[in-house]
Amino acid sequence: MDVEAELSRIFAEDDLGLFDVKPKKSFVKSPDQRLIDSFEEINDFVAENGQEPRQGDDVIEANLASRLLGIRTNPEKIALLQEYDRFGLLEDAPAKEYNSLEDVLADSDDADLLGDDGDAADIFTLKHVKAVALPDYIAHRKRCKDFDKFEDKFKNCQRDLAAGRRQILPFKNGNHISEGQFFILSGVLLYVEHIGTLKTDKNGDLNGRTRCIFENGTESDMRLRSLSSGLYKDGRRVTELSERMLDGLKDITEEDKETGYIYVLKSKSSDARIQAIDDLYKIGYCTEAVEERIANAEHEPTYLMAPVEIVEAFRCFNLNPEKLESMLHNFFGNSCLNIDIFDEKGIRHSPREWFIAPYPIIYQAIYFILNGEIVGYRYDPERKIIVSR
Repeated sequence: MDVEAELSRIFAEDDLGLFDVKPKKSFVKSPDQRLIDSFEEINDFVAENGQEPRQGDDVIEANLASRLLGIRTNPEKIALLQEYDRFGLLEDAPAKEYNSLEDVLADSDDADLLGDDGDAADIFTLKHVKAVALPDYIAHRKRCKDFDKFEDKFKNCQRDLAAGRRQILPFKNGNHISEGQFFILSGVLLYVEHIGTLKTDKNGDLNGRTRCIFENGTESDMRLRSLSSGLYKDGRRVTELSERMLDGLKDITEEDKETGYIYVLKSKSSDARIQAIDDLYKIGYCTEAVEERIANAEHEPTYLMAPVEIVEAFRCFNLNPEKLESMLHNFFGNSCLNIDIFDEKGIRHSPREWFIAPYPIIYQAIYFILNGEIVGYRYDPERKIIVSR
């Protein structure tokens, strides 16, 4: 009997497809894929919460935080995951040294390499790993040897903050970072002393080494993108000194067209209701000199029927002061003075151009409008500060 011919006949006459069996597909993930999936869970957390996971009462978040720490201390994991690092979580991560087998086994097993479905006998054989180069340099903080050159800058910045000449505001992802600016990273004031040559990285972003001096006497040469990521996760920005904010308006030539004035006034009213209000200012617009506009203030309801003091007057060029005034009124609309004033004929008026807000905050709002950042902020009348929307 021809066995081969008989088997061929049997398979050919298998009308019910009993012998049409496909190989079973394996759903067991490789250690590399498990590591990638575990890191993507961290990415998803950051995308949803706007910050990296931290240790705390939330068990799930604490587990993600421990997992991230384990990844950051393992150069091989960093190498494999760098192309999946959407939020810069692994940039400048310190490398962990392993001096013995016990060190390796004691490290966190975030990818479950020693789990039941893994091959524990073969954990030291690296398979199916993409050829990703380890970073050739990792930034660390170190003692700043010439900190004496920067100590006064930090002291002056702290004095400016105390006096209200500078403000502390949320750092928004994508904010421009330039030399000479102050930021707060993880609660420590830092000064951007230098930004090196910028080159386009693999994500199409401009990146380069910085020199950042910290108020605690240390410094770091982290990359610009790492600094931005750090500030995005746990940072704040310090505004420029008020006197410098509108420097751009000083470079005026004969070709520029003057369009009017935006002014900030303080009332000299003897009305007890007015005197009892701190940080009360009028924000207005005029085309003539401000001194001329307020000459008759004590007879005009818009000036609360009282003399006023000029706090500041901005000459506006190449822009619409009326629009600027309107934007300021909208921005501070939730702190508008609500009071009735009677004119010399006994007619009641409700002035709408007086606002309760500290002057440095008003100045900052003008700056934000001029540079287009105003859309990302709002005024909090309870705390009298500008906050992120």
